[in-house]
Amino acid sequence: MPDEVSPHPSRRVVVGGGLAVGAAVAAGSYLSATSAEGAPAAEAMRQVSLTVNGGRLKLAVDPRASLLDTLRDEVGVTGPKKGCNQGACGACTVLLDGQRVLSCLTFAVLHDGQEVTTVEGIGDGDRLHPVQQAFMDHDAFQCGFCTSGQIMSAVALLESEEPGITEDRIPEAMSGNLCRCAAYCNIRDAITSASATMAKGR
Repeated sequence: MPDEVSPHPSRRVVVGGGLAVGAAVAAGSYLSATSAEGAPAAEAMRQVSLTVNGGRLKLAVDPRASLLDTLRDEVGVTGPKKGCNQGACGACTVLLDGQRVLSCLTFAVLHDGQEVTTVEGIGDGDRLHPVQQAFMDHDAFQCGFCTSGQIMSAVALLESEEPGITEDRIPEAMSGNLCRCAAYCNIRDAITSASATMAKGR
């Protein structure tokens, strides 16, 4: 029986394929320009222009640096969290040109000219994004460590992927974000509520 192709491939499938290609491209040009100690030689650094939460930045990055490490260590945003650092937990989820990505599984050097949005960039001044407000209203935080990634996945889901998502689709759509605190029902309730709020604003 032939395998069926899902109309909604999981993020793990998409990211897994992209990672293999990205790693080969970045590593190939880098290996010849590292020092004996493994530190990047000056000529090995790459200039990258990123727009992060609306601010345009020019950075000299190590081609081996993940987008997550670049955001946290070079840009100074701490919303994306380093959880498993293997693409399994989703704590590092950000939006890249409006699409959710696991920032630990991609290299910053591959995203020259692109726009990155982290949880710090989705609100409007003191006004929270509807998803942030819904997470508060429905006590969907748990310990809070993975919450920023959960929120960013939900924002992408409701703004660009499935604006009118049904409640029964939410667990699968959010399956790339793992929570070990058994509170998925609160997250599902929060996303359902945010979907209704955002629909009223359209």
